[in-house]
Order: sequence, then structure tokens, then C-alpha cells
Amino acid sequence: MKVLILTLLSLFYSGTNCFSQSNKLNDEFSFMFYNSENLYDTENDSLTNDDEFTPGGDRRWNFGRLRDKSNRLAKVILAAGKWNAPVLVGLCEIESQKVLEMLVKQTPLSKYGFKIIHKDSPDRRGIDVALVYRPELFKPFDYKAIPVIDPLNLKFKTRDILQVSGVLHNCDTLHVFVNHWPSRYGGLMETMRLRRLAAGVLKKSIHDLLSIYPKAKIICMGDFNDTPEDESLFKVLNATKEDNPTIQGEMINLSFKWMNYQVQTLKNRYSWLAFDQWIVSDYFMKSNSCQNLLKAEIFDAAFLLEADKKYGGVKPKRTYVGFKYQEGFSDHLPILLKFQMVNN
Repeated sequence: MKVLILTLLSLFYSGTNCFSQSNKLNDEFSFMFYNSENLYDTENDSLTNDDEFTPGGDRRWNFGRLRDKSNRLAKVILAAGKWNAPVLVGLCEIESQKVLEMLVKQTPLSKYGFKIIHKDSPDRRGIDVALVYRPELFKPFDYKAIPVIDPLNLKFKTRDILQVSGVLHNCDTLHVFVNHWPSRYGGLMETMRLRRLAAGVLKKSIHDLLSIYPKAKIICMGDFNDTPEDESLFKVLNATKEDNPTIQGEMINLSFKWMNYQVQTLKNRYSWLAFDQWIVSDYFMKSNSCQNLLKAEIFDAAFLLEADKKYGGVKPKRTYVGFKYQEGFSDHLPILLKFQMVNN
């Protein structure tokens, strides 16, 4: 079975190139978000808590394992895009520019010429968000890292929100926000305020953007560590379930329906949860002369899952089981936003 999977993947790679003539504008394209689960480099950073992901650390993290994980993540990205690699890939749990360079330049992704937008954040674990993109299809003209600051605890440190503005296929301006909100580690109720705080920061950034570009096409992607119906997203960000055509400037959460799926984006014991989501402005959802939105989906390919012997069913095949390294990918499943480009 392993030989078969590798053979199929090799066919994927041999058939791809950088926006070949077989990729027509009416083909299906995609954006992607993926929590890469601890994509650390092997160097010890004295300013962050990354010791366990070093050669001498508890996980015995070394160059061979980093290279293997990078290749596995690349396989996921290519498989998710089928014959057409995603135009944009938002990533979280990335430690440094160095691991991003390895991912896009030293794996089968290299033939696509992906470019990187990344900035180190103040997170205590040293993990950041990033965006990689195909430069022939998306041309950024502005980006910034937006800090999430707790006024009640100035020592609190978490991931920045990455905002990128760019032009899609020389036709349409998109504004992309990549998020990784504070986790539930320490208790759901105890950490709820921090995710509400992150939601408020994102909401203000969107409001500021709409004040300049009233019909901005906005895409928010990320691991929000809350579900679509939780207070941070539903009430603070006001990300609604469906578009109300009588209201302009709404943010629509395209991931609500996933909460009814048997397999969602990550698993906590017996329960699947939809923490990884797509939230878009109503202006992005409208068909136009540049692109047509098709659907948002979870990429739950069989090779990303394994039997859950303890809690039943299946679960994401992660990089480690405890401290034992295995040939896995991530504790999250990737998500896709699919669309068609319209010939302009």
C-alpha cells in the first residue's frame, strides 16, 4: 500500500508544472489553509520555548525529521490541489523563514516557484503564521503583522494576525487575513477571553479596511481554536451563517456546515471540531468578472487519517504519537476554498 501511495504521488509530481498550458482560466483553482503542527527548525532559540524540538530535546527533532515532514506537507498541498497547486497557502505553527524556505524550495513544491510572506511573532513557543503564494497568479502589494495585545496582561504573547493585500491574476484585489488564535490550553472558560480579544483585533482590522475599500473582497483563514458558533466568531466577529442580501458588508462563515460532518478539522478524544475555517466578506461571494466562488471544503483524504484505537473511528495522522515519531502529517486536516477564474 505504501508503495502504491508513493507511486501515485510521483505521478502527481511528474505531471505538474508552473501554471502549464493545461491550466485554463475556467479550471478549478483553490486557496488552502493548513495547521502544519510544529514545523520547527532544529536550532535552539534562547528567546522562545522550542527546546523539545531540537536534536537534544525530548522529541529528538533533527534535520532528517524536518526534511521528512517538509516533504510530507508538500505532498498534502499538491494532493489537495490535484493537478493544480493552490494559488495561496496559509500556514500556522511555522517557526521560521528557514523552514518555509525548505518547504517551498527543497520539496516537490519547488517547481511552482512559491514565494513567502512571513514575520516572526512574539509567541512564547516561537510559532508564527505565514502565507506562501504562486507569484504568476497572485501579486501582493502590501502586508503587515497585526499584534494581539492583552491590555490586562502586557506579558501575554501570542501569534500576530497576518494581513496581505494583492491582485489575483491581474484582475481582482483580495485582502487575506491568516489567523492562529490563542489555544484552549489551560481550560476553555479560562482562555475564552483571549479568543474574544483576537476576534476584536480582527474585526477592527476588517472595519479599517472597509473604511478605505467599502467593497473589499476579504478572506479570513485560520485555526481559530473555536467553532463557528462560539462567541468569539459568531458574536464578536459577527461572522454569520448565511449571507443576508439586504445587508452589505457582512462577514460570512463558510464553515458552519462542517459542524455536522462526521470528520471535521481536528479531533479531541471522541469529538471532532471545526477549528479551521474560511470566513469571507459578502462582496467576495458575489460572482464577478474575475472569479466565481465554488465551495469551501475539508481535505480529508484517507492517507491523512488513521484508525483511532482508543476513542473509535478515525483521527488525523500526526507527526508524533506522544514522543514517538511516526510517518504522519499534522493533528489538523487542511481546508480548501475552491473557485474558478474568469477570463478577463
